[in-house]
Amino acid sequence: VQLQASGGGLVQAGDSLTLSCAASGLAFSTYNMAWFRQSPGMERRAVAAIASGGTTFYANSVKGRFTISRDNAKNSISLQMDNVKPEDTATYYCVADRGWASLIAGAGIDYWGRGTQVTVSS
Repeated sequence: VQLQASGGGLVQAGDSLTLSCAASGLAFSTYNMAWFRQSPGMERRAVAAIASGGTTFYANSVKGRFTISRDNAKNSISLQMDNVKPEDTATYYCVADRGWASLIAGAGIDYWGRGTQVTVSS
């Protein structure tokens, strides 16, 4: 299984950025997918998630600014990040799991991708 994240970079506060994740080697449409992020010295936490059936979850810190979507035909998910803030600076990871609660909690995740760095300057 491979989860290849892309789209990270250096942006200014208030800008928009889109992260993408291409998945392979798994029955993508049956998996719940998520974006996690981790800043130095902090735990990895779920930022946004989308269930196989389309239900979404957002962390309070990104509600109204980030939008997660999936394209089962292309085995991919995206994270549209609008009005980014310096506190959004982190390494972002694409994640896949068969469970929903376990996905949100970050417990026993089936698959992690390599991260992509997002840096937001003030």
